[in-house]
Amino acid sequence: MSQRPPAGVDFSRVLTGPGQSGLRAGAGVMVALVLFGLAVPLVAQLVTWLGWLLAGSPGGFSAWAKEASRFEHPAGLVGAHLGLALLTVIGIALVRFLHGREAVWATSVQPGMRWRYLLLCLPVAAVVLNGVLLLGRIGQSWHLAPQAQIWVWLVAVLLTAPLQAAGEEYFFRGYLLQTAGSVGDGVGLRPEHVRWFAVVVSALVFALFHGVQNVPLFVDRFGFGLLAGALVIWTGGLEAGIACHVVNNLFAFGWAAFSGGIAQSRALQAIGWANAASDLVGFSLFAAIAWWLSRRMNLATSTPRGLSHGPDLARQHAVR
Repeated sequence: MSQRPPAGVDFSRVLTGPGQSGLRAGAGVMVALVLFGLAVPLVAQLVTWLGWLLAGSPGGFSAWAKEASRFEHPAGLVGAHLGLALLTVIGIALVRFLHGREAVWATSVQPGMRWRYLLLCLPVAAVVLNGVLLLGRIGQSWHLAPQAQIWVWLVAVLLTAPLQAAGEEYFFRGYLLQTAGSVGDGVGLRPEHVRWFAVVVSALVFALFHGVQNVPLFVDRFGFGLLAGALVIWTGGLEAGIACHVVNNLFAFGWAAFSGGIAQSRALQAIGWANAASDLVGFSLFAAIAWWLSRRMNLATSTPRGLSHGPDLARQHAVR
């Protein structure tokens, strides 16, 4: 039978309490990273292979797969996104089967997905992030050169980018943040220090996992990770971070499709400080509004008291 977290703890300490330990959390991180390294590319390769078959098996698969991995074929984007979408399953499964918590605790301290809040955050993120982008481009010309098969690309982005973004949030701001919190709690950090230790660690791993990048691009991604992690603590769940991540990726690939640059977006390894600053301003403004919305909605930021143990918990609190 599963156990609920201690009462009155924030999201970073959901994997603490009886039966939990820093050692278990460390083992969970190792398992998560191994699955990230094995299962994610396996799914991506499988989807790419299916795309190659559907395309009529043009030429050799190896050469076509390399092109797809550079997002020169829609199947490459779909494969990469569905591979990363698997991170949602990995994060939730580890919370459930390794740590013995009901799956709903992987999403928020309510527990479960707070759908109304998520749906409110999506248009806020769309307006804020695109508004900052458009303001930053005042006086600049727009280069329109739509990608070949643009409608195929747009459908692929629309259907898979949200799954990819949610997967990264469940993995980095969900499971890794919670396990970092468990480690911090296990070594005796004070609760107010545990949460920020967890936020910084998860943000650092998130930025590093994006591979080769220059300093401004690393700062951009690290800053996003810090803000998304802080929102998890301030709002009690993953919804705001998921909304911001989904909108950011949808429009990043969407704009790229109309400028013929999806492959360039995939290969991006460097940006300037002005672009990094613009991104962080947009993320910060969204974070402030998302936090304000959470306060207006009186969302829980710590685990409740007096809930029943065991399987009934999932039935009581799974849907919001």
